[in-house]
Amino acid sequence: MFGLDTVVVLLIVLAVVLVWRGPKMLPKWGEALGRGVKAARKEADELRRDADRTDGAPKP
Repeated sequence: MFGLDTVVVLLIVLAVVLVWRGPKMLPKWGEALGRGVKAARKEADELRRDADRTDGAPKP
């Protein structure tokens, strides 16, 4: 999916941001990322449930 160059660039950017903003910000960023992933999973599950409900319904 990603090339090696892309991964290296992302790691360099993350290292620069860590030095720039400091390690105290990492827990806040991790928490925000976790909330975002949790919300995305919840929405995906709801979409799957809605799709399953409509697949079983008779078509007019």
